[in-house]
Amino acid sequence: MAKRSILSLLVLAAIAAAQQLPAPTPKNPPLFKGDKNKKDDGSRVLRGVVRDPADNLAEGVVVKLKDTKSLTIRSFITKADGAYHFQGLSAGTDYELRAEKSDGAVSSTKTLSVFDTRREPVINLKLEAKK
Repeated sequence: MAKRSILSLLVLAAIAAAQQLPAPTPKNPPLFKGDKNKKDDGSRVLRGVVRDPADNLAEGVVVKLKDTKSLTIRSFITKADGAYHFQGLSAGTDYELRAEKSDGAVSSTKTLSVFDTRREPVINLKLEAKK
């Protein structure tokens, strides 16, 4: 009986000691301090602004983004600030970017390359008057 009592006391002592230990730290701390829920999924966000031939911010311009692997096209229509953005872009894919306005003005085609390693690249576009 004495052995059971000693064993019970040892188990209780071990449980009490374990409750006083500090919590374990995570093996993989968050990538961005202050945002523990945000994970690095390897995607990129492309941003920029579109300007008209007079160098003003252009509203109502359709910015088209073409995935050169799948050939899918995504589009964004600019507001008064002339800004556009595309989220969730693969770092392993080239993209072609072009702006078009309903009056026929277009920008030159720009490329976001796989060799551009920025997580949030900025590509600004300028419309050229219809020829």
